[in-house]
Amino acid sequence: MSSSLSLKCGLLLGLLAFPALARELEEKLRIRTLQVPAHPGQEAPSIYVSAQVASVLRFEQDIVPTKTRLLAWEGRFEPLLVGSKKVVIEPLRDLDEGEALPLHVTLADGTAFTFLVRPKLRESWGWIDYQVNVFKDPGSYNAVLSGLYDALNRERALREENERFKKEENSIDHAYATLLSNGEVGKTPFRRKRVFRLRHEDMDMVVELFKGPGKAAAVATLRNTVLEEAWTLEGASVTRDLSLRTARPFALRMERSVIVPGQSGRIAVVVDKSSFELEGGQLADLAIQIFRGDGLLQVAVAMEHALVRQ
Repeated sequence: MSSSLSLKCGLLLGLLAFPALARELEEKLRIRTLQVPAHPGQEAPSIYVSAQVASVLRFEQDIVPTKTRLLAWEGRFEPLLVGSKKVVIEPLRDLDEGEALPLHVTLADGTAFTFLVRPKLRESWGWIDYQVNVFKDPGSYNAVLSGLYDALNRERALREENERFKKEENSIDHAYATLLSNGEVGKTPFRRKRVFRLRHEDMDMVVELFKGPGKAAAVATLRNTVLEEAWTLEGASVTRDLSLRTARPFALRMERSVIVPGQSGRIAVVVDKSSFELEGGQLADLAIQIFRGDGLLQVAVAMEHALVRQ
């Protein structure tokens, strides 16, 4: 499908569900500290994994390979890699929502742990455990140091998010995206150039492309036709070739955060001319991808650079 980007038109790339791997490693890959429950009766801690991404558990002592096993892994995971103080888990495919596979780990001193291996955590962009540092003694030097690094990382992430929110509040592109998502096209400088319609098994979709002075926009109107399940937005990306390395800035607003069965909602994306520019001032076409709450690709559409020409 990516070859379609070479066409000099606002060609609809697709409105189907594709694997979340299309976003490469836009997922949040995290290193975190895990202190083992003090009482055996407490619920086993969870480890969050994603298809074809290796997750590492790191312990304070060597591990006994013969007493370390993942239940029901055959055909769904690569064989566990167990060596020294580490256990490596790699799913062949994503786990189903709600699945939890027991992982038993035994250390050299006889300490036994049980973890529940689950599908990635559904945050705004997902959460995959890249590395989990497991400690028995929360007061040990390594546990305190690891916890400190965790706290510093969280503080940095919150600071960056606050800065982003401040910029968005004063951004003209986000103001335009808000108007478009509310259906107030007449209050913006955009003119509609193309409309695409597609009916999927669980969603009716209309995608509109808009031309503006030094900017381009797209509005996706989704109507949830599923009887049981609400639709949520996980995130979006604007790239030159559907890869993370060519990601470009954009503004996004959604009419409502959840689209319940029978309801419609609009998602607006505004892209400034600077995002289309290559070195030397030439312009390149871009692609918009919109991902739904389960990590699958719902909408993909090409945005031609001619939309931002004066």
